[in-house]
This record gives sequence, structure tokens and C-alpha cells, in this order.
Amino acid sequence: MPSSDSPLAALAPRLRCPHCGAPLADADRALQCDRGHSFDVARQGHVALLPPGRRIARGDSNEMVAARETFLGSGHYSPLAAAITAAAHAVLRTDRARCLVDLGAGTGYFLAALLQELPDSFGLALDSSRSALRQALRAHPRIAAIYCDVWQGLPLQDETADMAVNVFAPRNGPEIARILSPRGALIVATPTPEHLHQLVSALGMLRIDANKQARLRAALAPSLAFVSRRHVEFDMTLGPRAVQALVAMGPSAHHLDADDVRRRLAHAFDADVCVSASVMVETFRRV
Repeated sequence: MPSSDSPLAALAPRLRCPHCGAPLADADRALQCDRGHSFDVARQGHVALLPPGRRIARGDSNEMVAARETFLGSGHYSPLAAAITAAAHAVLRTDRARCLVDLGAGTGYFLAALLQELPDSFGLALDSSRSALRQALRAHPRIAAIYCDVWQGLPLQDETADMAVNVFAPRNGPEIARILSPRGALIVATPTPEHLHQLVSALGMLRIDANKQARLRAALAPSLAFVSRRHVEFDMTLGPRAVQALVAMGPSAHHLDADDVRRRLAHAFDADVCVSASVMVETFRRV
């Protein structure tokens, strides 16, 4: 992956045509396979790689993406980004160029943090929100963005990803195992039941299943073996606007009325509040 290439041109041979499975190549504002299938690069810079006739699940809205950009851009989750980067360093021990794939990358915040520490690598942001991918492309100059559904077949060739990252997003265990190189690893960040507990009851946010980690391992077990984990805990001092952005950027936004959240915020939090983050960062390798 020569540094002179654009991220998309550098990563194109690792991508897979969603029509026939052949490798793709950069071709003047498009990606093409040798069988003639072509996929235009959008004006904003991302490429849609979708199987023919397949509908994609709706991704995060413009409002959710804007809230995420506001909250993450303020550095509140920087300890989590540091923990994910540390987990990556623990399993990536060579200096060669690497392909890092972020499954459900959102605005690219965590992928950009990884690339900042891995200067010879390129990042591939996969997401079903075009709005999020536009932000991801701005997050770091070595990010390429693909519009796809991570629940379906991933648009990468076999054994081409040196690392996959999954932060608070859906995951497809068999497909992740397929795209990982023989020495590749998956890093997953999932919230624990204590995550944001000060806000859950007060604002009616979705609760985290107590068996989430067990279900994660069970889902990945046939294809990916557990290596290590780290429980990341830190406190954040948040004002009402930051709390509102935090609620609006996550899955609770699909179930809560924005006006109701503002009323609850005004009633419960009229000043800064200490909110606890509790996240499990786990590493897996191919079986």
C-alpha cells in the first residue's frame, strides 16, 4: 500500500465486487472489476458496494451523526479511544503497512485515533449511513469509506484485513473471520450494564443486557477465539448540552422523543453532572 496512493486506490485490490466477488481496481472516480462491474465514487468520496437487488438497513440519521460529531469531538471518549489503540498495539507487532477495517465506523473517530498511531496503515470505514461516512472521510486523510451493510457479506476479499474494529456496532462473526488475515485480530468495544447508569433511568435510555458479553462470545465463538479483555472505566463531567448530544447519538435516539429528553434534562440536570463510562474492550483472533 504505497503512501502516494489515495486510501481508496490503495485499498481497492482488497475489496470485493458485490456482484461477482472479483477484486476491484481504481478507475477514474470509480471502482471496477475485470468483469466490467463498476461502482461510482460519490461526490463526497465514498463508494456504495451493495449486492444487486439487496436493500440496506437504514443507518444513523443526520441528527444522530451531528450529535456524535459534537460529543466525540469534545474528547469525552478519548480514554476509550486510547484503550482501543493500546489493544491494537498489543496484537500488531510489525511495522509493515496494514489495512484496518472499522465495522460500523460512524464518524470515524476511533479509526482516526488508530491511524494516528499507525502511520503506515490505511483505514476502511464501513457504515450504512452516508452522512456518517462523509464525516469519517474528514476524520483522517488515510480513511476510505464504503457504504454497505455489515450484517450482510462484507465487501472485502478473503484474508485481507490485518485488523477489524467494532465499537458499539453490529458484527457478523463468520464474515469477520473470513476477511481477517491469518494473523489478524478483531477488537470489540461493548458497553457494560453500568455504562451511563446515571442517565439511563432519569432519561429513559435503553438498558444494556447483563448477558451482552456472554452473547458476544457465543456469537463469535465458532469463528473467532477470545484472546484478552480490558474493562475501561472513566468519569465524564457533562453539561446539559453534552448530555443531550450523548443521548441523541446512540440507539436510544431511535426510541426517545427529543422534546421529552429536553424536558427531562431540564428537570433532572440543570448543571454539570458526573456520568460514568463502563466499556469492555475485547480482542479475538481467527480460530
